[in-house]
Amino acid sequence: MDLGLNGKKVIMNGGARGIGLEMLKLFTAEGADVAFFSRDQAKVDAALAELAGNPGKAHGEAFDMTGNIDGYVAWLNGTVEKLGGCDIFVNMASVSGAGATQDWQKCLDVDIMSAVKGIETLTPALAASGNGSILVFSSTAAVETFIMPQAYNAIKAALITYASQLSQALAPKGIRVNTISPGPIEFAGGNWEMIQGAMPDFYNGIKAQMPMGRLGAPDEVARSAVFLASPASSYSTGVNLIIDGGYTKRVQF
Repeated sequence: MDLGLNGKKVIMNGGARGIGLEMLKLFTAEGADVAFFSRDQAKVDAALAELAGNPGKAHGEAFDMTGNIDGYVAWLNGTVEKLGGCDIFVNMASVSGAGATQDWQKCLDVDIMSAVKGIETLTPALAASGNGSILVFSSTAAVETFIMPQAYNAIKAALITYASQLSQALAPKGIRVNTISPGPIEFAGGNWEMIQGAMPDFYNGIKAQMPMGRLGAPDEVARSAVFLASPASSYSTGVNLIIDGGYTKRVQF
C-alpha cells in the first residue's frame, strides 16, 4: 500500500529510540523527510546512522526542552524552515524515560506543554500543507487504573481529551488529530527492560496478564502509528488507537 508519504515533512519531538525510532525508519523508508531531537547526542547519532540510506532525509540534534519552552518553540520554527514546511507533527516528548512519572510539574512542562506549544506553533504550517496530520502519544495508563495514582497517568489522560477536542477545532483547517495509546512495550534500554531487572516479580505479573503472553515491540506500534498519521488514513480524526496486545480489558462502545 502506498501511504502517500513521499516528499512529506515530519517533525517529531523525541524519537531517538524505541517507538519513535521505528516510526522514523518507516517515514524515511517511505520517502518522507524527518526532523527530531533527543537529550542525548549519542542517541541522536545512533538514530541517524540507522536512518542513513533511506530515501527520506533525516535531521536530528541534541536538545532538552525541560524548562526551555522558548527554546523548544525556536527549534520548531527553525525546523519548519529547514524542512520547507510541516505535514505531520508527532508529539512523543515525555518524562517517562527519565523516571519522573510522579513529578507533576515535569509532566506538565514536558508531556503537556510539548503538545500545546508544538501544535500552536506548527498549526500554520500544517494548515498550509493542505493535508496536515497531528499524532499525540498517550498511554494505556490513561484509560485504566495502572500501578498507582501518579502524574504521568493523569497527564496522559488529559492529552487524549486535548487531542480529541483539537480534532474538531482543526478539521476545518484540513488538519487531522489522532492519539496513539500503547500498552507495555519493551526494547533494549527502555523502561520495561529496567523494570524486569529491578522488579522481576512486577514485570512477570504484568507479562502474565498479557493475552498474547508477551509485551509488545516498538515496531508493532510504529506500523499502526505511521499509517494513522499518513494520508492513507485521510478520513480518520479524533481517534484514540490503543495498541496493547489485548492488555486493557474495558469494553468501549
